[in-house]
Amino acid sequence: MLSMTSRTTLNRSKNRGRTDREDLYAVLDAGLICHLGVVVDGSPRVVPTGYGRIGDTLYLHGSTGASSLRDSGDVCVTVTHLDGVVLARSVFNHSLNYRSAMIYGRPRRVEEEGEHLAGLRAITEQLAPGQWNTARLPSRKELAATAVLALSLAEASVKVRQGPPLDDEEDYALPVWAGVLPLHSSWGTPQADPAMTVDLEVPGHIASRTMTLG
Repeated sequence: MLSMTSRTTLNRSKNRGRTDREDLYAVLDAGLICHLGVVVDGSPRVVPTGYGRIGDTLYLHGSTGASSLRDSGDVCVTVTHLDGVVLARSVFNHSLNYRSAMIYGRPRRVEEEGEHLAGLRAITEQLAPGQWNTARLPSRKELAATAVLALSLAEASVKVRQGPPLDDEEDYALPVWAGVLPLHSSWGTPQADPAMTVDLEVPGHIASRTMTLG
């Protein structure tokens, strides 16, 4: 079960909350980008970045010189999937169908080489499964320039909304179209880098993913 803390307990739309940890994994594993909320020099900052998950740990990365990756205390990481726009008979009852996760905690800087590589692999595989075993792995210099943060998934919340609009009872008789505009994401045709020196076919792990809806 997910943790129930003062930061993860829902105060509104409690019916949209999910308490199964598998729901958290599902939202994270289906995503490609998260938003990292930090405080830098007393000012809030939200940074979009890639991520990867290993068990109950979320890994984030960036330049070692990035101020957003310095020790700034607790952070908040969010991942959201927009599945549709919900159009009601009244503007007040318009909504969104979505799946979202929010994780709180104080990340730790990964120093151990094995975990450093594992974290980078998780991030790479989240974006492009199979790419870690295809591309050149990072050099010592590149590893030294790349910071990896590990954030526990111990304190997290999940919210999900699906389904048609919920109007006020008296509004159902209004002659206004109501329903859901579903939103689907899909991969396009892979575009080869013009700087490639040899003519190569698109690798199978990339070609297969272009057939999958996000």
